[in-house]
Amino acid sequence: MIEIKDLSKSLGGRRVLNGLNLNIEKGITCVIIGRSGCGKSVLLKHIVGILKPDSGQVFVKSEEVNRLNDRQLNMLRLKMGMVFQGGALFDSMTVAENVGFGLIEHDHLTHKDLLRRIEDSLCLVGLSGIGNLMPSELSGGMKKRVSLARALCIRPEIILYDEPTTGVDPITADSINELIMELHDKLKVTSIVVTHDMTSAYKVGDRIAMLYHGRIIAEGTPQDIQKTDNPVVHQFINGLAKGPITETVEHLK
Repeated sequence: MIEIKDLSKSLGGRRVLNGLNLNIEKGITCVIIGRSGCGKSVLLKHIVGILKPDSGQVFVKSEEVNRLNDRQLNMLRLKMGMVFQGGALFDSMTVAENVGFGLIEHDHLTHKDLLRRIEDSLCLVGLSGIGNLMPSELSGGMKKRVSLARALCIRPEIILYDEPTTGVDPITADSINELIMELHDKLKVTSIVVTHDMTSAYKVGDRIAMLYHGRIIAEGTPQDIQKTDNPVVHQFINGLAKGPITETVEHLK
């Protein structure tokens, strides 16, 4: 479904992605882990075509993203739903207007069919009947669910989650994890989840890949990752203060 070949990108004079390679098969949930600022969100932005690589290639459904014109890119994006870290809801719009925004811009549904699609999407995330509320009336967890409903409203084949459990309490985080799994099983979508929350990674992931110094340094099932003999991966997944990651940081100081 998604193939990334030798992807490199520098931002602000710093090499963020450095020859990254990753294949994501259709229908699986791939979790990308790594420290804050390591380039996980930058990788997602290349997949949806917001950023262009300095070198390398990104293929989605066999189409090279960087070679698509604006119309082709918009058509491809309609196959991908994005759930942003903070929800990224429009404060001046109702929940229903937020959820249906992508279809209002790019589809030709009748008003009645659009309202039905919006309510169906809210129902999928357990928020039926809240379309008239404003984002300011929602809790953090509800905002995340509305963001997911917006992604689902276009009926995507791929869903990208950027830190879906950041900023919520553990109970809400687990409910979001359960929802990711439920939607994956019900809708048969391909999912990419970017996170540094290992509880979430182990629960939702079919495959886990670790991003470090701009490259994928380990990839496998959750069980493979837990049994790793890679000292960098071992330090990260166990949340250890001492190890090669922090030793490198101290050396750079």
